[in-house]
Amino acid sequence: MEKAPLAWRLRPQNLEEFLGQRHLLSPGKPLRVMIEGDMVRSVIFYGPPGTGKTCLAHIIASKTQALFIGLSAVAAGKKDLIEVLEMANKRWREGARTLLFIDEIHRFNKIQQETLLPAVEQGQIILIGASTENPYFALVPGLRSRAQVFPFHPLSEEDLVTLLKRALDRFYPDIKVEEEALDLLARLSSGDGRKALNSLEVGITMVSEAHNPKLTAQVVTEVFQKSIPYDTQLHYDAISAFIKSMRGSDPDATLFWLAFMLEGGEDPLYIARRILIAASEDVGLADPAAIILAGTAYQGVKEIGLPEGALLLAQAALYVATAPKSNCSYVALRKAQEEVKERGDIQIPPHLRDSSSYTKRGKYLYPHEFPHHFVEQEYMPQLRLFYQPSDQGREARIKERLKKLWKERYG
Repeated sequence: MEKAPLAWRLRPQNLEEFLGQRHLLSPGKPLRVMIEGDMVRSVIFYGPPGTGKTCLAHIIASKTQALFIGLSAVAAGKKDLIEVLEMANKRWREGARTLLFIDEIHRFNKIQQETLLPAVEQGQIILIGASTENPYFALVPGLRSRAQVFPFHPLSEEDLVTLLKRALDRFYPDIKVEEEALDLLARLSSGDGRKALNSLEVGITMVSEAHNPKLTAQVVTEVFQKSIPYDTQLHYDAISAFIKSMRGSDPDATLFWLAFMLEGGEDPLYIARRILIAASEDVGLADPAAIILAGTAYQGVKEIGLPEGALLLAQAALYVATAPKSNCSYVALRKAQEEVKERGDIQIPPHLRDSSSYTKRGKYLYPHEFPHHFVEQEYMPQLRLFYQPSDQGREARIKERLKKLWKERYG
């Protein structure tokens, strides 16, 4: 244990020591009631790294009377899984319970996931799956329907500071620490408790040989390999400058603020999400390829991380910055939402209703049976003009086509 990583040595041993996830574990919350009453059924813990999914599984194991078995989907194969399920089935027939924890369960393929279904269905095992991927995409429907999904949120900066102080008190009582250093560590860890503790351990190693060891904000900066004091206000100001530079079609400023954020230790996925939003909000249909490239960049950064992912961010950001701009789809959606809220009770025109509906239906005109695959007919209860395409990029061609199709509306 002395040589184990700090994050492992400081694992919470009970719910009182567990930090974060109050929406799940505050007194009276369903998951806490299930744990305290040893009534946990198959569940999926879903959320970002370092938020306590594995720790909570071990706490549950310590409170349950079931046999605890842990597997990692990264290393375990179908053969390992079948061996565990066969043992669990034997125990189940003898009246004993088995709790199976599978870390990174989303890494199991479809066949491996479906192998679990009968055992989970019959209660031969209590499954606890931990995943950083959205289970509604990463897990087969049968497994999702048999297990309750509990979302885990990033730890707050306050919780991270508490965690860091706990580590210092328990393992490093002789090390002096600046309060500013702890705040900086907490903020740069982006809600990841494991990252915060690992970074603290590196920082302690750096200063431990000094005559009067002290962990300072400067040391924390070096641990994160940063060259700028990237605080909370800069986080918001930099992303604002970045978005406005892309919107303003300035590729050089876009790259400057991207580099600024990366050097400051900004979460690359946060940057990727903002590029994706800008591609939709500020480019839109003027160049539909922007959102495709931005989405691909997001997925790529998610898979490979930094430093290689920085090039993906640069390419996507430059494309958005240099693309023709239009916010017409953004404006149109807002108008449509306002209209729906104001109208209240809305009746779907009879000819647009589902063909299997038992309500009265009208005659629907199938566009593909008409010249140019188009026919004028009513598609909403009362005509409102929400979308007004600009003259920019591809949207200019969209505007001309709509004028030809809907002469009275766009003429």
